Amino acid sequence: MVLNVTGLAPRPGSGFVQFGVASSNSPDDVRPERTQGRRWILATLEDTLAAAIEIAAVARRGLSILTPDLEPGVYDNERFLEIVKHLILAKRFARVRVLISDPQRTIRLGNRLVGLGRRLNTYIEFRNVNPDFRDHREAFLLADDVALLYRINYARWEGIADTYEPAVARRYLNLFEEIWAASENSRELRQLRV
Repeated sequence: MVLNVTGLAPRPGSGFVQFGVASSNSPDDVRPERTQGRRWILATLEDTLAAAIEIAAVARRGLSILTPDLEPGVYDNERFLEIVKHLILAKRFARVRVLISDPQRTIRLGNRLVGLGRRLNTYIEFRNVNPDFRDHREAFLLADDVALLYRINYARWEGIADTYEPAVARRYLNLFEEIWAASENSRELRQLRV
């Protein structure tokens, strides 16, 4: 299933809206409603890395990642890993779920997110994408159900990111949930020495 992302074209004058972070450690934290975010186009690995860091920083409850191989240079970047670590240690209910379509490549290349997941396995879970869904070419990162980094073809760095696009983020979260439910835990990554 490929969703049309034409509605994600950059908006003139779009900007990032700052909002307060509640001090409690509850999923019912009350924050002022955000009504717009920052949207931008990705063209390079550096753009994708910067977007992954910014999107991950938006998360309050969790991250959902669909990736072929944990994309070295993106999901093993020190700044990205620090944001993930801060999220799951600051919020006891926070979760990071990762769907990997090519776990053998991930094992061959190695990735520090796997090492972090081994240490914090209550909060970070890896699953191998069910073979029925391996023909999906997309790669994406979702922060809660509001922000996303989306690439229509995981073999290319071109894509789009938005720090506040709940309608589109929910569509991809629904796709993620469908694939997640059909997929199995990754025993290979749990046993990998990183």
